[in-house]
Amino acid sequence: MGIVVNLDVMMAKRKMSLNELSGKVGLTLANLSILKTGKAKAIRFSTLALICEALDCQPGDLLEYSKD
Repeated sequence: MGIVVNLDVMMAKRKMSLNELSGKVGLTLANLSILKTGKAKAIRFSTLALICEALDCQPGDLLEYSKD
């Protein structure tokens, strides 16, 4: 059970690289990579809002709950 992060899916849909997203959001590549791979334990709402703004999406597009 857990939360699945679909950051890589949204980045692919928007044809945006990790470097480009890093520049728009102001996060390091390392921190974005942790989010992208699903290894993050938490995310601040302010960070989530910046990512949503940069990718023109909703939080539900990035996060989903999985029973598996």
